[in-house]
Amino acid sequence: MKIESVFDDCCHVVIDMQRLFAEETAWHAPALAGILENVVALSRQMSSNTLFARFVVPASLEEAHGCWRPYYERWSMLTGEQHDPTLHDLVQPLKAIARPEQIFDKPGYSIFSNKDLHGRLRQKGVRNLIFSGVETDVCVYSSVLQAVDLGYRVVIATDAVASTEGAAHRAILDCLAPRLPEQILLFPTATILSATDRTASRGPVH
Repeated sequence: MKIESVFDDCCHVVIDMQRLFAEETAWHAPALAGILENVVALSRQMSSNTLFARFVVPASLEEAHGCWRPYYERWSMLTGEQHDPTLHDLVQPLKAIARPEQIFDKPGYSIFSNKDLHGRLRQKGVRNLIFSGVETDVCVYSSVLQAVDLGYRVVIATDAVASTEGAAHRAILDCLAPRLPEQILLFPTATILSATDRTASRGPVH
């Protein structure tokens, strides 16, 4: 298999690169700053084929359902009147380059908790997904596994994902993802940029 074929019919999905995790909130992920340059590089090179996921919290505790209710009871400072909804915004410079139609919201860990996304990708003929963003062991890996279940081949940009838990981050990249080599591939940003530079664009994912 030629590496370029991995990037045919592909879409780059940026997960949760938001103020909510970049700033001094209860969910602050300091490691986000260390991957921003690579996430931006991938987003700019694949400008027409990048989507930006935003994790959105419920407006009130009453809107949380099932096991999300006790979760948001623990993180009540992020709901209701105590929560600033502008924290959902993408960080700069991603906010400056993301068009409105490229941004989609998700209420859960996986990108596919957005009920429209799978159909949107299938309509555009997307077969391969490149993931970047935070956090490696939570929203990224949740999205990766559901993508595999739906039949997508996945690429994780190894130096464009990060977590507040270093050991968990390494466990995903060193132990868990390599167990599924036919379905999950691991490449650094430079390799992805080189390969996508040589791959003809399929057209924008809107």
